[in-house]
Amino acid sequence: MSDHQQTNRLIHETSPYLRQHAHNPVDWYPWGKEALARARAEDKPIFLSIGYSACHWCHVMEHESFEDEETAALMNERFVSIKVDREERPDLDAIYMDAMQAMTGQGGWPMSVWLTPDGKPFHGGTYYPKEPRYGMPSFQQVLRAAADAYHNQRDRVDGQAERLTAMLRRTASLAADGGELGADILVEALQQMRQYFDDEDGGFGSQPKFPQPMTLDFALTQHRRTGDLDALWMAELTLEKMAHGGLYDQLGGGFHRYSVDAVWLVPHFEKMLYDNAQLLRTYLHVWQVTGRPLHRRIVEETIDYVLREMTAPDGGFYSTQDADSEGHEGKFFVWTPQEIEALLDPPTAAIFGDYYGVSARGNFEGKNILSVVRSVEQVAQRFKSSPAKVEAALAQGRSVLFARRETRIKPGRDEKILTEWNGLMIHALAECGVVLDRPDALAAATQAANFVLAQMRQPDGRLYRSYKDGQARFNAYLEDYAALIRGLIALYEATFDLRWLGEAAQLTQIMFEQFHDAANGGFFQTGVDHEQLVARRKDFVDNAIPSGNSLAAESLLRLAVFLDKDDYRRQAARILLMMKEAMARQPTGFGRLLGVLDAFLAPSQEIAIVGDPADAATQALLATVRRRYLPHTVVALKRPGEESMLPLLQGRDLVDGQPAAYVCENYACRLPVTSADALAELLAGKR
Repeated sequence: MSDHQQTNRLIHETSPYLRQHAHNPVDWYPWGKEALARARAEDKPIFLSIGYSACHWCHVMEHESFEDEETAALMNERFVSIKVDREERPDLDAIYMDAMQAMTGQGGWPMSVWLTPDGKPFHGGTYYPKEPRYGMPSFQQVLRAAADAYHNQRDRVDGQAERLTAMLRRTASLAADGGELGADILVEALQQMRQYFDDEDGGFGSQPKFPQPMTLDFALTQHRRTGDLDALWMAELTLEKMAHGGLYDQLGGGFHRYSVDAVWLVPHFEKMLYDNAQLLRTYLHVWQVTGRPLHRRIVEETIDYVLREMTAPDGGFYSTQDADSEGHEGKFFVWTPQEIEALLDPPTAAIFGDYYGVSARGNFEGKNILSVVRSVEQVAQRFKSSPAKVEAALAQGRSVLFARRETRIKPGRDEKILTEWNGLMIHALAECGVVLDRPDALAAATQAANFVLAQMRQPDGRLYRSYKDGQARFNAYLEDYAALIRGLIALYEATFDLRWLGEAAQLTQIMFEQFHDAANGGFFQTGVDHEQLVARRKDFVDNAIPSGNSLAAESLLRLAVFLDKDDYRRQAARILLMMKEAMARQPTGFGRLLGVLDAFLAPSQEIAIVGDPADAATQALLATVRRRYLPHTVVALKRPGEESMLPLLQGRDLVDGQPAAYVCENYACRLPVTSADALAELLAGKR
């Protein structure tokens, strides 16, 4: 017998987020024809609730309102209620988030939007409490007001809905204007970034603070392009502060979603695959530039976290880990001094607590989020010890506390496998795997690519968005194609298996067929045969994840070099021209696209290597390239005697029977070199 008093339609969904609401007394529908038809037939407004399984405030609103019989009765009487997982349906999330921001000036989840029966928004907000507080109306008050407005002020509601819908459709007609793409855009963007930069604690703005790896990567490209030490400092300071704060899991590795304060101490505790994928690459890049051990350690520990916690047995990467465990946010991650003292001997506990800021008062609801508050050298001085002994004590403490933490009830994990997020992680693990000689990371990237291409592809070659419980669902979006294409290109450059480049080229062709706007340039988020929504958007602005168009432009530029396709370069340029003014004015919204512009303006840089990858001399040449931060350089390899389809490799061969490297710009190559030292000399002057 079930303990649940009621079950609604969401029980048949694969999304963990939707299934969390399957036993609410609310008569929930998933988004689809049935719900929309009922709204039209009964002339009822739609209440649309969008969230995701790791969202803390989504859980709070469910407990307060959606599990409440009185609130549910009101919803069931006056609305058709639809629940959407934003991770499965980024198209709906993007449309109605744009509408909510236009109405309220803010965004976030849970998203609460009221629609006419044809899907046009007329009112919206985020979390609403059960009772009025902090100047916010109660959820029931908002429900009654929305229902009253729909039935008794219809002209006003329809007018609002039409105005918002017209606004939502504007991106569809965006076109590339004339003009030139110049380095002045990069210079202005960097100047704008400096104005928002926190000189003391890193990051941009005040609180809450988000990691913004794309913006930091752009800063690193500008340091590389011009030697600007200020750009490097912005990236280094931010990444160091994040690594030392509670945003980073000091015991288990990996980053939480964002910090609620300005000093990176108290996070929202959910962990997202996409954040960790992007931060892996950013920390790798700053390590390539600086060689600082801290940055490499963060990469290594985050790889360990992803392989341990977020990797499915058959391949693919899970989506998120929850902020809550046992009904409390952050409970899994925090400590009391007594817990630590019971696990460690007194000297080790004292050193551990001093380094990680553990106190009786605590820093989060009476307990302690571990964060680095002083250096190893400072702790050594305070305890009249050596840095080596302090390091040993800290390592022991981390090991013991991590083992004990593993016995706690873990936060829930959303085990959906999403094509887009997997593409980002494939890219990260392929790149980190070969740079840091982590064959386990490269193997995981390869296994994930195999999984997505085998289990999340339709018979005609098109992709699905989501996979869960043996079922692939939802036609993929632009961002799914663009992220996976970029991941496959990275996998080729890590393995030199032409299969990955072939798969990337095939998916690029489908991307053009399904999403490209041949008339105006750029790509729509949804395919030509996608269900008709109130708007067909083009997405250019980076949020927590790179926009589909910035990922597409980056992949096209790289494929243009590998496949010698000038049209790909022209299509990337059209995207850049569409956003050239916005990029300069709002750099934190266009970090990935600014990096694409930097690559577009730089000479095409190629390295062709001929040699057996198992040969020590070939490996030395590859290591010389990979140790350096060369973000816009493409690397191709062919084995001796092999015929290659890649123009870059044609006519290249061993030199005097030795593995050789050809360093080229725009396919014009210097004389080949056969030693790592000679190759390093050639690369030393490249920007």
